[in-house]
Amino acid sequence: VLTVGMSVDANVLIFERIREELGNGNTPQASIRAGWDKAFTTILDSNVTTLIAAIVLFMYGTGPIKGFAVTLSIGIFTSMFTAILVTRALVNLVYGSRTNLKKLSIGGSQVQNQTVASLTRA
Repeated sequence: VLTVGMSVDANVLIFERIREELGNGNTPQASIRAGWDKAFTTILDSNVTTLIAAIVLFMYGTGPIKGFAVTLSIGIFTSMFTAILVTRALVNLVYGSRTNLKKLSIGGSQVQNQTVASLTRA
């Protein structure tokens, strides 16, 4: 459950960064690239700190605690793989080859390639 929550959090963070880039007036493709680049370090940091906690639990824990540490570590690596590679591949598959993409739907709302001032007036 913990690693599923971390995976969802990583994807929410990525899509929020993409939405911020769209709000700054970038093209959808540039927003996708910049969103992933900006979210990567935050996602990596949070997963590394959780992995350190899992290592400590494994080193000093016994029985079920070690099992939890192993399960947590596997979940962290799986979460990183899906958030960074699988989700990015799916978004690039859907939007990456579109050269005339003027708007992008993220989170149920469509964001057009506009400036920040025009987004705040709407």
